[in-house]
Amino acid sequence: MAANLTPQYLEAEKRLKTAKIPQERFEILQEMMALMPKHKATEKLQAQIKTKISKLKDEMAKAPSVKHGVSYLIPKQGAGQVVVLGPPNSGKSMLIKALTGADPEVGDYPFTTRHPAPYMMKFENVRVQLIDLPPITPEILESGQVELIKVADTALIVVDLAAADAPTVLESLIAKLKDKRVEFMREDYAPPEDNPDPPPFRKRTLLVANKSDLDPGGENRETLKFFFESQLTVLPVSATAGDGLEDLKRRIFSFLNVIRVYSKVPGKKPEHDLPFVLKRGTTVIEMARAVHKDFAEKLAYARLWRGTDYTGQMIPREFALEDKDVCELHL
Repeated sequence: MAANLTPQYLEAEKRLKTAKIPQERFEILQEMMALMPKHKATEKLQAQIKTKISKLKDEMAKAPSVKHGVSYLIPKQGAGQVVVLGPPNSGKSMLIKALTGADPEVGDYPFTTRHPAPYMMKFENVRVQLIDLPPITPEILESGQVELIKVADTALIVVDLAAADAPTVLESLIAKLKDKRVEFMREDYAPPEDNPDPPPFRKRTLLVANKSDLDPGGENRETLKFFFESQLTVLPVSATAGDGLEDLKRRIFSFLNVIRVYSKVPGKKPEHDLPFVLKRGTTVIEMARAVHKDFAEKLAYARLWRGTDYTGQMIPREFALEDKDVCELHL
């Protein structure tokens, strides 16, 4: 079975070979674990990397304390990890507060957010992890922030729709991250066949135009769309007024490119409160492996419920599942 390692993982593997210090190797190994597809074909590789991480922990614990920078890598939770970034005073923290109900520090002054912080946003019956990053300016962009963006599943760029210089500030932010080999793309972006070597980290990204209540005529929104909508989908919202927030939650889930599949025990109702969150395109046999590694080996057949199209029909092992499918596995 193929491991199907991503270009981002292979690029991190190259950097590991040239890493000079234990802290750097430790951070790259953590990045590789986050980037690695989790399935049976990579189980041995996962075990090897975990062993290396454990040995490095012991090595660093015994070594004299030397500061080599801050690691901001945050373990992924929920249906996916979304980094929320933007310039100072864009309203990122207020937006996260409105989306999650959490209470991050919010202020009308720059750099209220000083360290990356994770929060959980509920969407229907799943939760999505949002990472509030410190503001990015032409002068300030820490390497830890860049690494978080690289390993996240998707990104939100938040700009202040009431700020006249929003397009200029956004252009500077995008260019600064492009220098770090991070590129932001629309949801429907198709990568070219002739990638540079090493390839950039391309992130499916939504441009969130915050404070839409302060742009009642929509002039600033149209300006933003004129300059950037060919590259990014622009979604106007207001964290304070609540405008567009439900649509934003749906878009975030869509950008994660995952599906929810409900398992069903024969003779019982499906468990709609506890879906399996799987990558779009997951097959029946891959879902069986996600339920339990032995299920894939013992799977005899499966039945599917999907609206009025499928009402318990038998489906093959390589059948591709869709969001909100109900699948009954028979061993």
